Amino acid sequence: MIGRIIVSRILRAFVLLVIVVLFLSYVFGTLAEERLSSQVLEEIGVELRSNPSYPLLSNEEKLEFKTNLINLKRTQYGLDKPFFTRVMQNALNVITLHFGDALVLKSRSGSKSVSAIILEALPRTVILFTTGSLIGILIGLFLGLKAAQKSGTIFDRFISGFAILSRSLPMWWLGMLFIVAFSYYLKIFPSGGYISLPPPSGIRYFLDFLYHLALPLLTVVMVLFGSIAYLSRNLVLGTLQEDYITVARAKGVPEKRVLYGHVLRSTAPPLITLSAVSLFGSFGGALISEIVFNWPGMGRLYWTALEANDHSVLLGNTFVTAFIYIVGIAILDITYGLLDPRIRSGERR
Repeated sequence: MIGRIIVSRILRAFVLLVIVVLFLSYVFGTLAEERLSSQVLEEIGVELRSNPSYPLLSNEEKLEFKTNLINLKRTQYGLDKPFFTRVMQNALNVITLHFGDALVLKSRSGSKSVSAIILEALPRTVILFTTGSLIGILIGLFLGLKAAQKSGTIFDRFISGFAILSRSLPMWWLGMLFIVAFSYYLKIFPSGGYISLPPPSGIRYFLDFLYHLALPLLTVVMVLFGSIAYLSRNLVLGTLQEDYITVARAKGVPEKRVLYGHVLRSTAPPLITLSAVSLFGSFGGALISEIVFNWPGMGRLYWTALEANDHSVLLGNTFVTAFIYIVGIAILDITYGLLDPRIRSGERR
């Protein structure tokens, strides 16, 4: 039974991943081929202009010569194959993580490999957004529990009001406010980047990195923890009204045990789901926020690739983000299937 749950969830995730890969291969493959076709025409024009014998040919000979040259170039770049075959080949390359070389962009080491470019940006996004999401989740859960305990108090109303306010503010807009306040007026933090120029060496490099990380990390945490606190507060508050909680309190069970033992266990599934989805989604970064803070992560890489019209990097970036999200959701789904007997009984039916 457990094996069936694991296999079914893995198959679902794989099918979804294949659909995503085929869609990405079609969209970005079409864009890449349009650019490649234009490149072929430009190369042919250069070759014809540099060929001294071409002007001496008759019109029919020129047309035949140009047609043969076009066919040769299309064969050279693989454009002579059927469209479906090209899409399937692109999909196979993507799903085996062979993204090829970037058209324009390079990594800091000078490599044009798309994999190298992504592996350079992904850890920076993880350090900022994944760490910020984790901190925000922990703070939000703690404050949500406390607000539910003190329902109706000033603290509870403050948390609820702050949650609505913080969630309504876009992260990039709050980031701009923080830059104005903490960088230009108070001059406490730098306005952007992830390291000073020229970069320091030794332990000073690490400290300088933390110094640049502080302001964008604070922004991520401020935007995230309010909504987590509000949701956990409402879930816990609803569970506190249940009969078994009333019975536990009547039996003299300590309040901490009631809260952390009974209530938190009952509200764990939706809280885990929200937290996990936030963490998985954080691997893709936030495009506008990374641009605001000039943070060289996955979001800013996507924008840079869009500006440069670099389809290879766009394809690799999108696939990696989707892959992490799909795998994460599959792991979460498997965990639910193993822990919740209702899901297991549903599988049997």
